[in-house]
Amino acid sequence: MNAPFKIIIPMAGLGSRMRPLTWSRPKPLLPLAGQTVLDYSLHQFDTLPGLGQAEYVFIISPNQGDLLQKYMKEIHPEMKVHFVVQEEMRGQAHALWCAREFLTGETLIAFSDTLIETDLAFLSDEPLDGVAWVKPMADPRRFGVIETDAEGIATRLVEKPTDLRNNLVVVGFYYFKESSQLLAAIEEQMRRGKSLKGEFFLTDAINIFIENGGRMRLEQTTTWLDAGIPEALLETNRYYLDHGKPGGEQPVLPQGVAILPPVYIHPSAQIESAVIGPYVSIGKGARLKNVILRDSIVDERALLENIIAEGSLIGRDTTISGKVARLNLGDNTSVKE
Repeated sequence: MNAPFKIIIPMAGLGSRMRPLTWSRPKPLLPLAGQTVLDYSLHQFDTLPGLGQAEYVFIISPNQGDLLQKYMKEIHPEMKVHFVVQEEMRGQAHALWCAREFLTGETLIAFSDTLIETDLAFLSDEPLDGVAWVKPMADPRRFGVIETDAEGIATRLVEKPTDLRNNLVVVGFYYFKESSQLLAAIEEQMRRGKSLKGEFFLTDAINIFIENGGRMRLEQTTTWLDAGIPEALLETNRYYLDHGKPGGEQPVLPQGVAILPPVYIHPSAQIESAVIGPYVSIGKGARLKNVILRDSIVDERALLENIIAEGSLIGRDTTISGKVARLNLGDNTSVKE
């Protein structure tokens, strides 16, 4: 019997770019188009062969465990999840080293704030040792690319290339047929001290994997979304609303409420005298009155009155009254004019 597929999701970052929302919860649990960032991350694997037997490994920071474990137990009780703590923020490769007891057999690695759309069915017949997902970008110089030989086999990863000839940018989604090969490369990386400012980057480990004979190819995706900063989270919210991703029943709204789709409104939300949309997600138990709102995410139990807002992220249990143009507010906040 084959070993279960491993799905490794490093998520131990501090989420500093998403503060103040991440002061009270880990970034994967931020709201996004009627679900959470983590839910959409998990949906990436829906087409994986043998998904029902797969085991998930969440690499978390010391203060994240309780909220994430509670969420998975309540929302995804059918999934087998291992939680591994990365005590020190020493880079992506170090995070995987912390989870080394689970790095066996076929493995997918996907970072929690990077979301792609791909069909994974081909992995049941993948002949090579590894696959790296890439996306064509007009200007790849801010990212990393993979150079290949004439047969399309990866020869090395290059961070922040200086020219535009190779525009296939690495998106942070990888497959390894035998992850112990990657683990050996990380061990070699650490032995060499191959790090930058104390952090061990996965790029360097993959280059050693290739040096050691690992054969990796590229797989293109046309959809690469980000949930790592406020502007990107709102852009990703727009994408999922545009593509009809949120499911579930929409509430019956009273007269005096105008909806400009696409929007997601939780059935328990209460709205009166409002113009909502386009590109608005409103969470469970939220209450809105005399509001004009567009291009925003409103989390659970927020209370909004007498405001005009756009491009805003509004946390749980937040109260806002008065006219405001743009907001990024964490949980349990009160703003009044």
